[in-house]
Amino acid sequence: MKVKNDSKAVSGGSFITNEVDLEKVFTPEDFLEEHEMIAKTTKDFVVKEILSLGESAKTLNYDLSRKILKKAGDVGLLGASLPEEYGGIGLDGVRFALMKESLNWHTSSLTMTIGGQVGIGALPIVFFGTAEQREKYLPGLVSGEIATAFALTEPSSGTDASGIKTTARLSEDGQNYVLNGSKVFITNAGFADIFVVFAKVNGTDFSAFIVERNSNGLSIGPEEKKMGLKASSTCSLTFEDVQVPAGNLLGKIGKGHLIAFNVLNFGRLSVGANCLGTTKEALSVSAKYANQRIQFGRRISSFPLIAQKLADMNIQTYVLESMVYRTANLFDEGLSQLDFSNPDLGEISRKEISEYMLECAINKVFGSETLDFAADEGLQIHGGYGYMQEYIIEEIYRDSRIKRIFEGSNEINRLFITNTITSRLAKGQYPDLLVNLKEDLPVVHEEISECSLKTASEIVHFSRKLYAYTLGRVSDFYGEQLKNEQEQSSNLADMIIQLYAMDCALLRTKKLINKQDEAKAELAVQITITFINEAFEKLAGFAKKCLLAVENEQELKIQLVKIDEWLRKYSMYTVPFKRSIAERVIQTEGYKY
Repeated sequence: MKVKNDSKAVSGGSFITNEVDLEKVFTPEDFLEEHEMIAKTTKDFVVKEILSLGESAKTLNYDLSRKILKKAGDVGLLGASLPEEYGGIGLDGVRFALMKESLNWHTSSLTMTIGGQVGIGALPIVFFGTAEQREKYLPGLVSGEIATAFALTEPSSGTDASGIKTTARLSEDGQNYVLNGSKVFITNAGFADIFVVFAKVNGTDFSAFIVERNSNGLSIGPEEKKMGLKASSTCSLTFEDVQVPAGNLLGKIGKGHLIAFNVLNFGRLSVGANCLGTTKEALSVSAKYANQRIQFGRRISSFPLIAQKLADMNIQTYVLESMVYRTANLFDEGLSQLDFSNPDLGEISRKEISEYMLECAINKVFGSETLDFAADEGLQIHGGYGYMQEYIIEEIYRDSRIKRIFEGSNEINRLFITNTITSRLAKGQYPDLLVNLKEDLPVVHEEISECSLKTASEIVHFSRKLYAYTLGRVSDFYGEQLKNEQEQSSNLADMIIQLYAMDCALLRTKKLINKQDEAKAELAVQITITFINEAFEKLAGFAKKCLLAVENEQELKIQLVKIDEWLRKYSMYTVPFKRSIAERVIQTEGYKY
């Protein structure tokens, strides 16, 4: 029987104020046999059905996409996030993230077809569909007989979903909704059978509909010519008096934003997991190339600057992996208890998903920027050859760029992170943070030790205090106008992103030591200490940017001195650790901890 962590006691955003009990933090070392099985099944599928196709898997082919989708259904991949009642293997956040990571462990835009199906394509129907809608569509989505697409973006509205212009009006006989408008950048649109389409009923009430491909008046535009993701379908849609049966209204009229935003929240976790898989591949191919490439009579992996790049890629991978699976597990208990016979399923689902929207947004930003970093450094390691299409890193580099735009741009997600925290504070959530907002910054402890996990813990603790102090000062200064100060909101978001990353790495390594011992976890300890040291410098820098704008000169000097004192006391020479980390990566030619 599957045993789950008691994640229900962990409220969204609780990491901001307190260190969570280790037993409530899920890490990759907690994978169960069923998790290992889904990873193996997915990777085997990628090798057998996609990589074996060679170059043909890198160009768009509708017939091939449909065949791959059907084969994915045959081996159970399309049911990895769908309820057992409809042919899936059950809702499970960790399984979902693991499948998404494993789909991307070798770069292939063809896997976008599968990812789009099991993620934002199917989840609106899973969480917000009626019993009749789920009964009609989910079995086909699980088997791969039906392909789906999520249609939200319009020519004049991207992340600003409320600005959509597509309209829906109820026909005089009440039997159909008549849709008019257009959508752009729709993944899987070229061959999808059904579309989850967002439109405004009577031009005002944001709502969602399930639209079938054969609907009269629906036309699919030509394939977009994209920078990357060459094997994935991306088309526009045009609706000209498209009649959609009234029974295909998804959720309630005027509540489409709840469907869109909450499915996108889950999608942001998906992006983090996707990026994790490709980041591991970027590291692996770069390490292998560095071992093969000879310059000046030596393998380039022996040069410290190349080794440092590999070490940095490995460090970021460890942190991202820690974040993805900690976050994914937060959903597990709530998802596993959903009752699909409950008429209030949509509202219950919304609450379960929105609870952790802060963590999901953080995963999306950190994951996409980690992948961009790994792709860029990996290409640099390859040198001129990395610019050539025969090398995998070139494809990784092109395909990675869209991840900072998917599911809301990273800029929008940064604003969303800060707005979420300030909104929750206004509602009385985070009582501990409310207390800490007014506290002064603590002075550094003289007995602080260097290069230890204990020091790292103290730095994370201070980072919480620094964030609370900075948020308090900025909020006092700007009040309700903070939402208009995008630079400050972004700085505050970057502080929280670094804090969550630090906390996830720290707690994972502590769990590793508890399970093994510090000697066996030596590499993980080095990774964690190095990351926290460098992340704290970034976090402190963002705090300084905020405080420079809002503190009076005297108070500013006092607080900057305290921050600098912590930086000075904790500053460490990370080169020895990075060389040690790089040595292990070079030996294994891949991710290591």
